[in-house]
Amino acid sequence: MSGGARNHVIDVARALSVLVVVVFHTLLYRIRLTDAGLTLEPWAAPTWLYPLTWVLMIMPLFFVAGGFAHTLTVDRMHREGTSAGHYLASRGRRLIGPLVVFVTFCAIGFSLAAWAGFLDAASELSRLLMQLLWFITTYLGIVVVAPGAVRLHDRFGVAPMLVLAVLAAAVDAWSFAVDNDELRYLNLMFVWPLVHQFGIAYQRGWWRRGPVWVAWASIAAGAAGVALLVFGFGYPPTSVGFADLPIANIQPPTLAMASLALAQCGVLGLVERSGVLASLPPALEKGLGLLNAVMVSVYLWHIPIIGLTGGALALLALAAPVAAPALLSPATLAVASTLVVAAAVPLLGRLELRMIPPLGPRQDTTLAVLAFGMLALGTLLVWLTGTVVHPGRPGSTLGVLAIWVGAWTMGRAADRSQAMTRD
Repeated sequence: MSGGARNHVIDVARALSVLVVVVFHTLLYRIRLTDAGLTLEPWAAPTWLYPLTWVLMIMPLFFVAGGFAHTLTVDRMHREGTSAGHYLASRGRRLIGPLVVFVTFCAIGFSLAAWAGFLDAASELSRLLMQLLWFITTYLGIVVVAPGAVRLHDRFGVAPMLVLAVLAAAVDAWSFAVDNDELRYLNLMFVWPLVHQFGIAYQRGWWRRGPVWVAWASIAAGAAGVALLVFGFGYPPTSVGFADLPIANIQPPTLAMASLALAQCGVLGLVERSGVLASLPPALEKGLGLLNAVMVSVYLWHIPIIGLTGGALALLALAAPVAAPALLSPATLAVASTLVVAAAVPLLGRLELRMIPPLGPRQDTTLAVLAFGMLALGTLLVWLTGTVVHPGRPGSTLGVLAIWVGAWTMGRAADRSQAMTRD
């Protein structure tokens, strides 16, 4: 597809990605009822499942889809002559609703617990839950550089990808050489921007137009790259971490994620070429659009919902021990959690929608830059420190306040005429 038309292949890929993320996270822990009571155990996947983790690893598709969407936005900016403030406000305001509602709910709950005397426990649990904000933090950074990334691709083609790949490989080599996994967080600046470049290239026609052998070659090269990194250079054998293998290739990321993304782009190209998703029934297309619209909400809320659903099933198992094996099975948790997510997210979406500021006819570029910076800083601090608002936790307190102030400022930046009227 070209122009501003929806690309069903990209939309379906994102929708399937969300479903896989939700189901996968229900498998990370096992709830068991024993003679000693309920136990919660991290899941250590059998080694025969390791190859399947690469097939089902879909996080790269989020960044491919982001590159695709940003390219369309940047092209529209050039056609319409819109400002950088318009770009930042239009992209940033969409995250405000889901981000502010989620962070505020968590801040209220964990802060009340902290002020009630459970500061350490509330802080640690909050910090662990906010680990999922690595994605939002990285995505905000990519949004800022996306216009430049599109220009680089249009001018230099594959060269920026090669530079990013070399830098990612260098970070991996350094990390493995000194046995320090934390160094690989530097790859947030290289691996995911590289995958984002793939998305730009996909929109420009790579893989879905031209010789079909390019798509097949990308699949082969991407799969061979993952195999070479794992078996030849000692990269972790799974894409994600488990109880007995907590640090793998996704968080923090390695070059293997980019290699996997290359293969996935080839698959997307073959699917699009086949025409199987060229047209969809109106009802399915509408549902797909709605799911893509609430994708950030699903991502943010699915882990708390899984926890609450697991807790409810555990209580039912205590009340009816005979049914405990069925109630506590991974399949039951996966189905129940997915249903609760499907029921809760539309309700939360109504609240989130009210938090999204309107995009007026004029934007304040200075305020948009300031607001975006505040949102990025706040999200980074919340990711690293949690959402406890308390004098004993200045990092998380500053992070929550930065998100609130950034959201308020973005509202004024998104509609300059209303801001000037209020002033």
